[in-house]
Amino acid sequence: MAEHLNSADSVAAGIRALPGVRQAFASTQAAWRFYGNERITLEQLAEPLIESGRAALAEPQMHYALSAHDWSHLDYSEHGSKKDRTPLGCKNLVGYELATALLISDQTGAPLSVLCQSLLATDGLHSTRHEEILSEISQLDELTQAITFVDGCNLGKPTVHIVDRESDSVGHYRQWEQESRLFVVRAKHHRIVKHAGREKSVQAVATELEDTQQFRYSREVEVKGRAAKQYVAETRVILDRPAKPQRTKHPTGQRRVPGEPIELRLVVSQIKDQQGEVLSEWLLWTNVPVAAHPRGVSGEQVAEWYYWRWKIETFFKLLKSAGHQVEQWQQETVAAIAKRLLVATMACVVVWQLARNPAPEAEEFRRFLIGLSGRQMKWGRSFTEPALLAGLGIFLALLDTLKQYEIKEIKRLARRFLPGHLHVNK
Repeated sequence: MAEHLNSADSVAAGIRALPGVRQAFASTQAAWRFYGNERITLEQLAEPLIESGRAALAEPQMHYALSAHDWSHLDYSEHGSKKDRTPLGCKNLVGYELATALLISDQTGAPLSVLCQSLLATDGLHSTRHEEILSEISQLDELTQAITFVDGCNLGKPTVHIVDRESDSVGHYRQWEQESRLFVVRAKHHRIVKHAGREKSVQAVATELEDTQQFRYSREVEVKGRAAKQYVAETRVILDRPAKPQRTKHPTGQRRVPGEPIELRLVVSQIKDQQGEVLSEWLLWTNVPVAAHPRGVSGEQVAEWYYWRWKIETFFKLLKSAGHQVEQWQQETVAAIAKRLLVATMACVVVWQLARNPAPEAEEFRRFLIGLSGRQMKWGRSFTEPALLAGLGIFLALLDTLKQYEIKEIKRLARRFLPGHLHVNK
C-alpha cells in the first residue's frame, strides 16, 4: 500500500493516544481502504475532510470560517499516458487544473482542512461537490458554485470567502450580495467606484486616504527576511457600473450588464520598510460587517485575513514539491488522480493537526518523524511540515511492513543479510 503514495501517502492506524490527531488518522485510513473502489465517489471520499473542518470550528474562540479559494496547474506535459489531459493556458503545458477551498482559522491563520476540490480535464470537471462530471465553466462561475457548496456545509460558523484579484468581478459581487455570501477579494487598481459623491478609480481612493493621513499602524510583519510595518485604512465605496462578463474559454462577446449599486468596504493595506517606503499595497473589497456590528471585524483584521490567504499557496507547494510530488504521479486518468489527491490531502490535515498539537506525546512523535525523515532542521526549528510528511511516509511504510513481518523476522533478516552494518539484538 505505502509504495503507491510516496512520502506521505496513506495513513495507517496508529498513534492512537495522540489527542486531536487520532480522528484524522482514522479518516485517512478509511479513505485509503476505498481508494481503489470504483463505487466510491469523490463526494464520499471528501466527507471526512468536511467533518474535520466542522470539528476544528467547534472551538468557542472561532467566530468565522475562512475559506481561501485558488487554482493551481498540475503539469503532466511529460505524461503521455494520461489521455484526458487538458491545455493549461500557459507555456504550452497540459495536465489538470486543480481548484481548492482551504479552511483557515480566523484566529491564527492556521490551515484546518480542505472543504472541496475539483480537477478539470478534457471530459469536464471532476469535483468533490457532486457525483456527476460537469461541463467546463468559467473560473468565476465555478468559484460561485464552490462558495455555494461551502456555505451549505453546515460548518457552524459564518463563512468568509477569500480570493485573489483574478476574481474581481462586479457581476459576481452583485450575485454574492443577493445570496448573502460574505467575501474578501483583492481589487484591481483600475476599477471605477463612486466615493464621496464622485467617480474615481479605486487607486485614486487609496491615494486620497494616504494624502489625508487615514492610515493607522496595524502590526509588525516580515518581508523577505526584513522587518517591516503594516498600515491599514478603510472607507466605503459604491460599485454602480454595469458588469462586463468575460469568459475566455466560453466567449459571449463583450456586453454590459446593468445592476443595482452595491456598497462595500474598501480596506487598503500597505507594507512599509523602516524608512517608510511602501513595499506592497493591497486594495481589498469586503462586505463583512464593520467592527461596531456584533459580529463585525476591523479593517486590520480583514487585511490579516487576506494575508492568511497565502496558506493555500503553501498547501499547493506541499502537494507539488515539498511533500507528495503530485506532478510525478503515474495514475493514467483524472479520476484516479482525484481520488489519490484526496488521500494526500487528508495526510496534510494529519500533519497540520500534529504540527499545532501542544501535547507532550505530539512533540515526541514529531521528533520521531523528523528522525525517520533524515532531514536536517535549521537552527532554532524543531520541525517543518514537509519533513513531517516525509517522516510520516516512512512510518506508514513501516506499519505496512509490520503487517507482513514480525519484529523477530525482521531482525533475523537483518542479521542474515546485513552483517557488520546493523547491530541487531536477538
